Amino acid sequence: MDGLLPLWKERGMTSHDCVFKLRKILHTKKIGHGGTLDPNVEGVLPICIGKATKVIEYLADSGKIYEGEITLGFSTTTEDKSGEKVESKKVEKLLTEEKIDSIMQSFVGEITQIPPMYSAVKVNGKRLYEYARTNQIVTRPVRKVKIYRFKRISKLHWDKDKGLLSWRFEVACGKGTYVRTLAVDTGKKLGYPAHMSDLVRLASAGMEKNQAITLQQVADYFEAGTFEKYLLPLEIGVARFKRVDIDEQVWKKVKNGMRLAYEVFALEEMPTEEIALFYQGKVVSIYQPNPKEKNKLKPSKVLRNGV
Repeated sequence: MDGLLPLWKERGMTSHDCVFKLRKILHTKKIGHGGTLDPNVEGVLPICIGKATKVIEYLADSGKIYEGEITLGFSTTTEDKSGEKVESKKVEKLLTEEKIDSIMQSFVGEITQIPPMYSAVKVNGKRLYEYARTNQIVTRPVRKVKIYRFKRISKLHWDKDKGLLSWRFEVACGKGTYVRTLAVDTGKKLGYPAHMSDLVRLASAGMEKNQAITLQQVADYFEAGTFEKYLLPLEIGVARFKRVDIDEQVWKKVKNGMRLAYEVFALEEMPTEEIALFYQGKVVSIYQPNPKEKNKLKPSKVLRNGV
Protein backbone atom coordinates (compact mmCIF):
# COMPACT_ATOMS: atom_id res chain seq x y z
CA MET A 1 0.00 0.00 0.00
CA ASP A 2 1.57 3.27 -1.18
CA GLY A 3 0.16 6.77 -1.42
CA LEU A 4 -0.76 10.03 0.26
CA LEU A 5 -3.76 10.36 2.53
CA PRO A 6 -5.39 13.72 3.27
CA LEU A 7 -6.45 12.99 6.85
CA TRP A 8 -8.86 15.27 8.72
CA LYS A 9 -7.24 15.53 12.16
CA GLU A 10 -9.74 16.16 14.92
CA ARG A 11 -9.13 18.43 17.89
CA GLY A 12 -7.58 16.91 20.99
CA MET A 13 -5.17 14.65 19.11
CA THR A 14 -1.52 15.13 18.30
CA SER A 15 -0.22 14.43 14.80
CA HIS A 16 1.74 11.51 16.29
CA ASP A 17 -1.50 10.12 17.79
CA CYS A 18 -2.94 10.00 14.27
CA VAL A 19 0.07 8.13 12.87
CA PHE A 20 -0.05 5.65 15.79
CA LYS A 21 -3.75 4.92 15.22
CA LEU A 22 -3.32 4.63 11.44
CA ARG A 23 -0.55 2.07 11.86
CA LYS A 24 -2.96 -0.07 13.87
CA ILE A 25 -5.89 0.41 11.50
CA LEU A 26 -3.92 -0.24 8.30
CA HIS A 27 -1.60 -2.90 9.77
CA THR A 28 1.55 -1.24 8.48
CA LYS A 29 4.41 0.59 10.21
CA LYS A 30 5.56 2.58 7.20
CA ILE A 31 3.45 5.68 7.88
CA GLY A 32 4.46 9.27 8.59
CA HIS A 33 2.94 12.75 8.50
CA GLY A 34 3.99 15.77 6.47
CA GLY A 35 3.37 18.73 8.76
CA THR A 36 2.53 18.86 12.47
CA LEU A 37 -0.80 20.22 13.68
CA ASP A 38 -1.21 21.37 17.29
CA PRO A 39 -3.60 19.22 19.39
CA ASN A 40 -6.17 22.04 19.67
CA VAL A 41 -6.21 22.61 15.89
CA GLU A 42 -8.26 20.53 13.47
CA GLY A 43 -7.74 20.21 9.77
CA VAL A 44 -5.87 18.63 6.89
CA LEU A 45 -2.90 16.49 7.95
CA PRO A 46 -0.97 14.98 5.01
CA ILE A 47 -0.19 11.33 5.70
CA CYS A 48 2.43 9.34 3.77
CA ILE A 49 2.05 5.57 3.44
CA GLY A 50 4.58 3.07 2.09
CA LYS A 51 6.88 4.47 -0.64
CA ALA A 52 5.20 7.87 -0.17
CA THR A 53 7.12 8.30 3.12
CA LYS A 54 10.05 9.30 0.89
CA VAL A 55 8.32 12.60 0.07
CA ILE A 56 7.52 13.62 3.66
CA GLU A 57 10.15 16.38 3.67
CA TYR A 58 8.68 17.92 0.51
CA LEU A 59 5.19 18.02 2.04
CA ALA A 60 6.47 19.71 5.20
CA ASP A 61 8.11 22.42 3.08
CA SER A 62 4.92 23.22 1.16
CA GLY A 63 2.42 26.04 1.60
CA LYS A 64 -0.69 25.88 3.77
CA ILE A 65 -4.09 27.58 4.06
CA TYR A 66 -5.81 28.22 7.39
CA GLU A 67 -9.04 29.75 8.65
CA GLY A 68 -9.10 31.08 12.18
CA GLU A 69 -10.10 33.81 14.61
CA ILE A 70 -8.16 36.69 16.15
CA THR A 71 -9.29 38.14 19.46
CA LEU A 72 -8.08 41.49 20.76
CA GLY A 73 -8.24 42.26 24.48
CA PHE A 74 -5.71 39.91 26.05
CA SER A 75 -2.63 37.87 25.17
CA THR A 76 -1.65 34.42 26.45
CA THR A 77 1.50 32.44 27.23
CA THR A 78 0.91 30.15 24.24
CA GLU A 79 -0.43 32.87 21.88
CA ASP A 80 -3.68 30.90 21.53
CA LYS A 81 -6.70 30.31 23.76
CA SER A 82 -5.11 27.34 25.56
CA GLY A 83 -2.61 29.49 27.47
CA GLU A 84 -2.78 31.62 30.59
CA LYS A 85 -3.51 35.34 30.32
CA VAL A 86 -0.40 37.51 30.19
CA GLU A 87 -1.55 41.03 29.38
CA SER A 88 -5.02 42.61 29.18
CA LYS A 89 -6.32 45.81 27.66
CA LYS A 90 -10.01 46.31 27.03
CA VAL A 91 -11.17 47.30 23.57
CA GLU A 92 -13.36 50.20 24.65
CA LYS A 93 -14.23 51.46 21.19
CA LEU A 94 -15.04 49.62 18.00
CA LEU A 95 -12.21 49.67 15.47
CA THR A 96 -13.05 50.16 11.81
CA GLU A 97 -12.98 47.29 9.36
CA GLU A 98 -10.87 49.47 7.05
CA LYS A 99 -8.13 49.88 9.68
CA ILE A 100 -8.07 46.16 10.46
CA ASP A 101 -7.99 45.21 6.78
CA SER A 102 -5.14 47.63 6.15
CA ILE A 103 -3.07 46.26 9.03
CA MET A 104 -3.69 42.67 7.89
CA GLN A 105 -2.66 43.53 4.34
CA SER A 106 0.62 44.96 5.66
CA PHE A 107 1.71 41.43 6.62
CA VAL A 108 1.43 40.09 3.07
CA GLY A 109 4.84 39.31 1.59
CA GLU A 110 8.04 38.23 3.32
CA ILE A 111 7.96 39.05 7.02
CA THR A 112 10.01 38.21 10.11
CA GLN A 113 8.61 36.31 13.08
CA ILE A 114 9.87 35.34 16.51
CA PRO A 115 8.57 31.81 17.23
CA PRO A 116 6.37 31.46 20.35
CA MET A 117 7.97 30.02 23.48
CA TYR A 118 5.48 27.17 23.35
CA SER A 119 6.77 25.78 20.03
CA ALA A 120 9.02 22.97 18.83
CA VAL A 121 11.78 25.25 17.51
CA LYS A 122 15.16 24.15 18.86
CA VAL A 123 17.60 26.48 20.62
CA ASN A 124 20.88 24.99 21.88
CA GLY A 125 19.53 21.48 21.39
CA LYS A 126 16.32 21.97 23.35
CA ARG A 127 12.78 22.72 22.19
CA LEU A 128 11.45 26.14 23.13
CA TYR A 129 8.50 24.58 24.96
CA GLU A 130 10.96 22.77 27.23
CA TYR A 131 12.39 26.13 28.30
CA ALA A 132 8.87 27.57 28.67
CA ARG A 133 7.73 24.76 30.98
CA THR A 134 10.56 25.53 33.40
CA ASN A 135 10.18 29.33 33.05
CA GLN A 136 13.66 29.71 31.54
CA ILE A 137 14.43 32.81 29.50
CA VAL A 138 16.10 32.13 26.16
CA THR A 139 16.80 34.24 23.08
CA ARG A 140 14.53 33.06 20.27
CA PRO A 141 15.72 33.06 16.66
CA VAL A 142 14.19 35.54 14.22
CA ARG A 143 12.99 33.79 11.08
CA LYS A 144 11.69 34.91 7.69
CA VAL A 145 8.38 33.52 6.45
CA LYS A 146 6.09 34.22 3.50
CA ILE A 147 2.47 35.32 3.73
CA TYR A 148 0.67 35.01 0.41
CA ARG A 149 -2.79 36.07 1.60
CA PHE A 150 -4.13 37.35 4.92
CA LYS A 151 -7.67 38.68 4.97
CA ARG A 152 -10.68 39.16 7.22
CA ILE A 153 -13.61 36.89 6.26
CA SER A 154 -16.27 37.90 8.81
CA LYS A 155 -17.85 40.91 10.41
CA LEU A 156 -16.27 42.25 13.60
CA HIS A 157 -17.70 40.91 16.85
CA TRP A 158 -17.35 43.40 19.72
CA ASP A 159 -18.16 42.27 23.25
CA LYS A 160 -18.38 45.70 24.86
CA ASP A 161 -18.82 44.35 28.40
CA LYS A 162 -15.74 42.11 28.27
CA GLY A 163 -13.75 44.54 26.14
CA LEU A 164 -13.02 41.93 23.46
CA LEU A 165 -13.03 42.32 19.69
CA SER A 166 -12.76 39.33 17.37
CA TRP A 167 -13.09 38.39 13.71
CA ARG A 168 -12.38 35.41 11.48
CA PHE A 169 -9.58 35.36 8.95
CA GLU A 170 -8.05 33.28 6.19
CA VAL A 171 -4.31 33.04 5.61
CA ALA A 172 -2.22 31.34 2.93
CA CYS A 173 1.37 31.02 4.08
CA GLY A 174 4.69 29.33 3.46
CA LYS A 175 6.85 26.94 5.44
CA GLY A 176 7.54 27.71 9.09
CA THR A 177 4.81 30.33 9.61
CA TYR A 178 3.32 30.54 13.10
CA VAL A 179 -0.26 31.69 12.59
CA ARG A 180 -0.75 32.39 16.29
CA THR A 181 2.25 34.73 16.17
CA LEU A 182 0.65 36.41 13.16
CA ALA A 183 -2.48 36.98 15.25
CA VAL A 184 -0.45 38.43 18.14
CA ASP A 185 1.55 40.71 15.83
CA THR A 186 -1.69 41.93 14.20
CA GLY A 187 -2.95 42.91 17.63
CA LYS A 188 0.30 44.74 18.41
CA LYS A 189 -0.01 46.82 15.25
CA LEU A 190 -3.57 47.67 16.26
CA GLY A 191 -2.41 48.65 19.75
CA TYR A 192 -3.88 45.72 21.71
CA PRO A 193 -2.71 42.45 23.25
CA ALA A 194 -4.18 39.63 21.20
CA HIS A 195 -4.30 35.88 20.74
CA MET A 196 -5.46 33.34 18.16
CA SER A 197 -8.79 32.09 19.49
CA ASP A 198 -9.46 29.44 16.83
CA LEU A 199 -7.66 27.71 13.95
CA VAL A 200 -8.53 25.17 11.24
CA ARG A 201 -6.16 24.01 8.49
CA LEU A 202 -8.04 23.98 5.21
CA ALA A 203 -5.21 22.86 2.92
CA SER A 204 -1.67 21.56 3.10
CA ALA A 205 0.73 20.26 0.42
CA GLY A 206 -1.96 20.57 -2.24
CA MET A 207 -4.44 18.51 -0.21
CA GLU A 208 -7.73 20.20 0.62
CA LYS A 209 -10.54 19.86 3.14
CA ASN A 210 -12.97 18.39 0.61
CA GLN A 211 -10.53 15.50 -0.03
CA ALA A 212 -9.87 14.69 3.63
CA ILE A 213 -11.34 11.79 5.60
CA THR A 214 -11.39 11.12 9.35
CA LEU A 215 -9.75 8.27 11.27
CA GLN A 216 -13.15 6.63 11.70
CA GLN A 217 -13.76 6.79 7.96
CA VAL A 218 -10.30 5.29 7.33
CA ALA A 219 -11.23 2.36 9.60
CA ASP A 220 -14.63 1.92 7.93
CA TYR A 221 -13.26 2.09 4.38
CA PHE A 222 -10.38 -0.26 5.21
CA GLU A 223 -12.77 -2.82 6.64
CA ALA A 224 -14.97 -2.48 3.55
CA GLY A 225 -11.96 -2.92 1.25
CA THR A 226 -12.43 0.49 -0.39
CA PHE A 227 -9.76 2.50 1.44
CA GLU A 228 -7.15 2.61 -1.32
CA LYS A 229 -9.40 4.64 -3.60
CA TYR A 230 -9.01 7.54 -1.15
CA LEU A 231 -5.22 7.52 -1.47
CA LEU A 232 -3.58 10.13 -3.67
CA PRO A 233 -0.58 9.22 -5.86
CA LEU A 234 2.97 9.83 -4.67
CA GLU A 235 3.34 12.34 -7.53
CA ILE A 236 1.24 14.87 -5.56
CA GLY A 237 4.13 15.16 -3.13
CA VAL A 238 6.55 16.49 -5.76
CA ALA A 239 4.17 18.92 -7.45
CA ARG A 240 6.28 21.93 -6.50
CA PHE A 241 9.26 20.73 -8.55
CA LYS A 242 9.78 21.24 -12.27
CA ARG A 243 8.68 18.05 -14.02
CA VAL A 244 11.06 16.48 -16.54
CA ASP A 245 9.96 13.39 -18.51
CA ILE A 246 12.72 10.97 -19.50
CA ASP A 247 12.93 8.11 -22.00
CA GLU A 248 14.07 4.54 -21.42
CA GLN A 249 17.71 5.29 -22.29
CA VAL A 250 17.94 8.05 -19.65
CA TRP A 251 15.90 5.97 -17.19
CA LYS A 252 18.55 3.24 -17.22
CA LYS A 253 21.15 5.81 -16.13
CA VAL A 254 18.89 7.46 -13.54
CA LYS A 255 17.98 4.08 -12.10
CA ASN A 256 21.66 3.52 -11.36
CA GLY A 257 22.04 6.93 -9.70
CA MET A 258 24.35 8.39 -12.32
CA ARG A 259 25.40 12.04 -12.26
CA LEU A 260 24.30 13.53 -15.58
CA ALA A 261 24.74 16.71 -17.62
CA TYR A 262 21.61 18.86 -17.81
CA GLU A 263 21.50 18.41 -21.60
CA VAL A 264 20.75 14.71 -21.06
CA PHE A 265 17.35 15.74 -19.73
CA ALA A 266 16.69 17.91 -22.82
CA LEU A 267 16.87 21.05 -20.69
CA GLU A 268 17.83 24.34 -22.35
CA GLU A 269 19.79 25.57 -19.33
CA MET A 270 21.22 24.32 -16.08
CA PRO A 271 18.49 24.35 -13.40
CA THR A 272 19.20 26.13 -10.13
CA GLU A 273 16.79 24.03 -8.08
CA GLU A 274 15.75 20.39 -7.76
CA ILE A 275 13.81 18.75 -10.60
CA ALA A 276 11.44 15.77 -10.55
CA LEU A 277 12.17 13.07 -13.12
CA PHE A 278 9.20 11.15 -14.52
CA TYR A 279 9.31 7.89 -16.46
CA GLN A 280 6.16 6.39 -17.98
CA GLY A 281 4.06 8.93 -16.11
CA LYS A 282 5.46 8.16 -12.66
CA VAL A 283 8.00 10.12 -10.63
CA VAL A 284 11.17 8.09 -10.18
CA SER A 285 13.81 10.43 -8.79
CA ILE A 286 14.63 13.95 -7.62
CA TYR A 287 17.81 15.42 -9.12
CA GLN A 288 19.67 18.52 -7.97
CA PRO A 289 22.62 20.62 -9.22
CA ASN A 290 25.94 19.04 -8.27
CA PRO A 291 28.17 21.78 -6.76
CA LYS A 292 31.30 19.72 -7.47
CA GLU A 293 30.67 19.31 -11.20
CA LYS A 294 29.76 22.20 -13.48
CA ASN A 295 26.54 21.74 -15.47
CA LYS A 296 25.86 18.34 -13.96
CA LEU A 297 23.03 17.09 -11.78
CA LYS A 298 23.07 14.33 -9.19
CA PRO A 299 20.27 12.37 -7.50
CA SER A 300 19.09 13.85 -4.20
CA LYS A 301 16.41 11.21 -3.63
CA VAL A 302 15.47 8.00 -5.45
CA LEU A 303 11.72 7.45 -5.20
CA ARG A 304 11.32 4.38 -7.39
CA ASN A 305 13.82 1.80 -8.66
CA GLY A 306 11.21 0.24 -10.89
CA VAL A 307 8.01 1.36 -12.62
